Amino acid sequence: MSRVANNPVSIPSGVEVQVNGQRVDVKGSKGQIGMDVHQHVEVVQEDDQIKVAACAGGKAAAALAGTTRALVANMVTGVTEGFERKLQLQGVGYRAQAQGKKLNLQLGFSHPVEYELPEGIEVSTPSQTEIVVTGINKQLVGQVSAEIRAFRPPEPYKGKGVRYEGERVRRKEAKKK
Repeated sequence: MSRVANNPVSIPSGVEVQVNGQRVDVKGSKGQIGMDVHQHVEVVQEDDQIKVAACAGGKAAAALAGTTRALVANMVTGVTEGFERKLQLQGVGYRAQAQGKKLNLQLGFSHPVEYELPEGIEVSTPSQTEIVVTGINKQLVGQVSAEIRAFRPPEPYKGKGVRYEGERVRRKEAKKK
């Protein structure tokens, strides 16, 4: 069984954590984020640490406690450092341009693709073929990155498409005559 929940989450200086019943709110230099904790999990703040424990016995409660501990740790990391995900465009004429709360993509379709960014997510384009998605919510950063990638996932023959930085695309050999 996992023992993730046994490790307390340390609170760095400059971060405020409030535990009100089943609600945990974390506030830091980058912003604030909160979540509701499951009823089988107990969250306690002691000095500069957050401890998570399962209230009910059983495997499900222990699993929920480990998940809750990981989510609280991600919230603390998000408000102090933030999260970022980098995407790369590969293909002739594939371009990206960030304009305020929209991301304009040219992905080889007959029309440009406009992606409306959700609240709490920022996108920058250091070059025309790079996209950097940043935010304090790890889940939301990953979700936005996956949605952008889903417009044109990398194809296995030429490798064209939107890919994560460092992602290796397994290439197929073309048909032989």
